[in-house]
This record gives sequence, structure tokens and C-alpha cells, in this order.
Amino acid sequence: MSLPPIQVFIDADACPVKDEIYKVAERYGLKTYVVSNAFMMIPRSPMIERVVVDAGPDVADDWIAEHVAKGDVAITNDIPLAERVLKAGGHAVAPNGRPFTADSIGSAIAQRALMAQIRSTGEITGGPKPFDRNDRSRFLQALDEIIQKERRRRA
Repeated sequence: MSLPPIQVFIDADACPVKDEIYKVAERYGLKTYVVSNAFMMIPRSPMIERVVVDAGPDVADDWIAEHVAKGDVAITNDIPLAERVLKAGGHAVAPNGRPFTADSIGSAIAQRALMAQIRSTGEITGGPKPFDRNDRSRFLQALDEIIQKERRRRA
């Protein structure tokens, strides 16, 4: 029995590495879904599909979680979405190249909850550091490694 091809899902509304994903997906011939709450320009390719979902909290995340399958790859900064992708047997990676894994997702969720609690007290936490060229490079390396690993697993 042959496995279905690897698919890539982009949580696209605030994703700074869409162009990099398109190039990697094209190199490997992977179907890519660009999921957002608003119309977004995408390259003309039969392998890239724009999915515009209704506005609202977690609507794009829900669409991705409902469609991701074992071995697929999701690019997201959203920790709860990453957890859902992992539970479905997929791979999740942040745009800065940080892979979410079964071993790391619990602490990521705990840290997210802690930071939300701190912010709710009025504490100014400063937010994430600015996205830079090193993040982009780490992301490309992580995405390539995930795809290679999944392709070897399926071989």
C-alpha cells in the first residue's frame, strides 16, 4: 500500500517565510495549502492552493487541524495548533525554525500559559524578538530536515 504524498499547510496570516516554503515545496513536488482569513497572493502553481476561511479566532487553525494527516507538515507559530498537528501524526515547525515535537510541546504550552498569566496582571513582557535572516536560515534547514526525514520514513 502506498502512502499519500506529504502535504504542507501554512498558517499564513502572519507567516514571514511563505516564499521560502513555496520554493522548498516546489523542489520536492509537495501540495501546499496557504490557509488564511483574508485573500492572499500566491504563486500560480497547481501545487499551491489558497484556502480563505471565515474570520474568527482559530478558524484557520481548525481548517488545518481537520485536514492535516500523518506525515504532513504545518508551519505555524500557534502552539495549540502545533499540538493538534502533532496529535494527528504530522510535523509542526515555527517560522523561526523551531520544530515542535512530542517532547517539546508540553513545555511550550506551559510557557504560553505562564506568559498569558503574566500579561493578564498588566506586566509588559516585550514580545518576541524581531524576525531576522538567521531565523529564516534556521527555518529552511528545519523544513528541509523534516521533509527528508518523512520521505525516508515512507521509503
